[in-house]
This record gives sequence, C-alpha cells and structure tokens, in this order.
Amino acid sequence: MLKGISLDQLRTFISAADEGSFSAAGRKLGRAQSVVSQTLADLEAQVNVQLFDRSNRYPRLTEQGSALLAEARMVVTAMDSFTAKARSIAEGLEPELSVVVDVMYPMASLTVAVGAFREAFPDTPLRLYVEALGAVVQSVIDRVCRFGIIGSMPDIPDTVNAEKLLDVPLTTVTGPTHPLASKTGVIRMSELEQHVQLVLTDRSKLTDSKEFGVYSPLTWRLADLGAKHAFLRAGFGWGHMPLAMVQADLDSGELVQIRVENLQPHAPLLAMFAVYPKDAPPGPAGRWFLDRLKQCNSE
Repeated sequence: MLKGISLDQLRTFISAADEGSFSAAGRKLGRAQSVVSQTLADLEAQVNVQLFDRSNRYPRLTEQGSALLAEARMVVTAMDSFTAKARSIAEGLEPELSVVVDVMYPMASLTVAVGAFREAFPDTPLRLYVEALGAVVQSVIDRVCRFGIIGSMPDIPDTVNAEKLLDVPLTTVTGPTHPLASKTGVIRMSELEQHVQLVLTDRSKLTDSKEFGVYSPLTWRLADLGAKHAFLRAGFGWGHMPLAMVQADLDSGELVQIRVENLQPHAPLLAMFAVYPKDAPPGPAGRWFLDRLKQCNSE
C-alpha cells in the first residue's frame, strides 16, 4: 500500500536517478547493487508504476518516473528540514559557536557582527576560522564548524543549504611599478596572459582541477590573502582583490586599478553565502549571528 512507502525507498530512488545506475547508487549509499535493485522493485510494486526502463545497459527513468522524481525530492527535502529543525530545538543554545569565514568577506561587517554577538551571548564562546575556496565548505562538511560563509569558491555542494548574504565588489589591481600599471585603456586578454597572476589556493580536495577567475597561464598560488596583498603592492604580479580591502591603497597610489577586457564594463561581484549541513542548521546563537550579518550588510 502507498502508506508503506519509506524515506529510504525515496532516497534510493533519487540516488539511482542522479547517479545513472543502480551500482553507482549502491556505492553512494554504501549498499550492494542487489539491495538497490530490490528496494526500487519494491517501490515500483507499491506505487504500481514502472520508474525505470531496464531494457538497456543502464536504467533510464521512464516518463512516469521523471514525474514522480520531483515529488520524491520534495518529500525528502521536507522531512530533512523537519528533522533538522527538531534537532536544533532539542539541542537548545549551542555551548560554543564555531564559524568558518571566507577570507574575502568584508572584515568591517564581520567585526560589527562579532561585537554584537559578544554582547547578546556573553557566555557562548565563539571559535572563528578564516579560510579560502574549498577549505571553507570542507570545514562545514566535516562538521568542524557549525556553519560557514563561502564566496571565493562559487560551486556549492548539494549536501549543504545556502543563504545569500551579500555581493562583494572586486577589483583587478597591480603595483605601481608593474608594466601593466601604465596601461590606461582596457587590457586585452592576450597581453594579460603574458604576466604573472597572483591567485588564492587552498589544500582542500574540493578545488582539485578547478580554477576560479584565473586568466593567465602564469600563476603564483598563495594560501594567504595578506601575502597576496603584499605581493601585489610589490609589483610581483596582478590579481583580483575585494575593493574595500584595497581602497586605501588605490587612494594612496600603492596599488593601481587595471581594466581587464573580460571584466568590462562592470566590475565583478563575489556572491557570499552562509552554508550549513541540511540536517544540522544553526542553533539559536548561530541563527542570531547569521541574521545579524544580514542586518550589517543591509545597513
């Protein structure tokens, strides 16, 4: 009967559809292919609908299966949300709040929010990490931090929920002694590729073989934004930086803004999101902190 359908069956259905084969779904779920096949066969019998066409080497969703897949996702997502909220309520106020923040996040806004958090939750210790790229979301996935603020890695894994916080304006700069500093017009990519680009890197596997905002084959990779900032001022190369972080250098002439062909006519914006596991949203203190960050960014 339909009332006997389980969440496990729906999760198996979704995994098989997403992975493209029962064996791949089994690997993702940590089960034998035969168990996946039997689970799906039982589900098909219960709903009296053929979900997969098994006539070819790899199973394919039938038209009916495709229609029911969206419904299955909604049911599973709703139940995950229910379970997560119940867990958050049961846990009560966090004994400690661990947060990982993207190195590109505006420090002034973060400082205001932290100051307000200290007053609102004086007995809740705050553990704050600053990372770049995939190291931010990796800390969330590994449950080292309750939530993170991600920006420099635009790909958000589907295992986490994301809430938009703000857009950070970026600018492309170099030192006043660098050859590109004397260029007054738009610099073509062919010329830009002849010079070293200073880019951020991290040690997480999530960014393996991925490039974000890299335009030159000549790169120096730095894991520290402070070092990148110093190297840019020294004229070791060119690179992208948060505008707020380098505005004083631009005003003083210690950095020079350059106009890149692919980034015209508008300066790029870096979208920042708060991310946390779907089954473990922020508790009361974490939720307060996130809302305060949103408030700081709207003021």
